[in-house]
Amino acid sequence: MSINMNMDILEGKWKQLKGQVKQQWGDLTDDDLDRIEGRYDELVGLVQERYGRSRAEAEQEVSDFIDRLS
Repeated sequence: MSINMNMDILEGKWKQLKGQVKQQWGDLTDDDLDRIEGRYDELVGLVQERYGRSRAEAEQEVSDFIDRLS
């Protein structure tokens, strides 16, 4: 799936997905999730920062997560 499609899915369904995002990345706080409001780049950045991933690894991880939801 394309990054643009992933961005649209994440932003469009953010309220429903927040719980699943929290399960996937437990180090992200509720405040983090409220602040990013489903923005793909923000989520990738937080995953990168909190889990010590490279940008490419974080993007792949978030994309894989969204693909599993579809």
